Amino acid sequence: MVFTLCIRRSASRLASVCGRVSRSQAISAVVVNRSSLVHNPSSLLRPFVSRSFLYSTERLKSDQTLIQVIDSEIKDAFDADLQGEEETPGSGDFPFKIEDNPGHRTVTLTREYNGEQIRVEVSMPGSMDEHEDDVDDDDDGHNEKANETSIPLVVTVTKKSGLSLEFSCTAFPDAVVIDGLSVNHPEKSSSSEEEQLAYDGPDFQELDEKMRKSFHKFLEARGIKPSVTDFMYEYMMKKDSREYLLWLKNLKNFIQE
Repeated sequence: MVFTLCIRRSASRLASVCGRVSRSQAISAVVVNRSSLVHNPSSLLRPFVSRSFLYSTERLKSDQTLIQVIDSEIKDAFDADLQGEEETPGSGDFPFKIEDNPGHRTVTLTREYNGEQIRVEVSMPGSMDEHEDDVDDDDDGHNEKANETSIPLVVTVTKKSGLSLEFSCTAFPDAVVIDGLSVNHPEKSSSSEEEQLAYDGPDFQELDEKMRKSFHKFLEARGIKPSVTDFMYEYMMKKDSREYLLWLKNLKNFIQE
């Protein structure tokens, strides 16, 4: 029994010692943590900022700047568009129906003439640099036109049978120049390979002068004359302004999404 009593006393003393050691370690840990806070108090106040947040903030600022620039350009374009209100031509002076789809670079004119269907595709005004290559250096009148503004035209005259004659033209302020013409058969395939192999006839400027003049009168009788093309030039200039304004608005909508 004496031996058993000694063992119990030893175990009790060991438990007491272990308890004191654990309490001492816990107090030391608290003291160490408090001292670290004293040396670096800003560690509790420093917020965590991710790189993605900084990137999104910079992107937002750049987008807002871009939108401000676009808004300024929209205002200028809108003011310019108001100054050039469209004029509607008289029915007697302008025999064509205008088909104008917003967002397209071309306008289509249509009419019927003695059973023929006349279709004219009018493009935006362009520089005459590309037309200069087709100008005869010996023709002073054509050389002067090389410096004038113009609009490209594709005129298609279709018979009831479906056979059509297509003219590629350039409209100047006082004249319409025929650049080329071709005959199109409705029964023939319109594949790209056959179009490349098809014979479109000689260069228009190589035709006999009487034939060239006759073709100009042929188009004039169907409404392709300077009074019509002059109006279409003004119309296409205004369309260019409207399309630019629409493009700016679409651009702004994209940036804002």
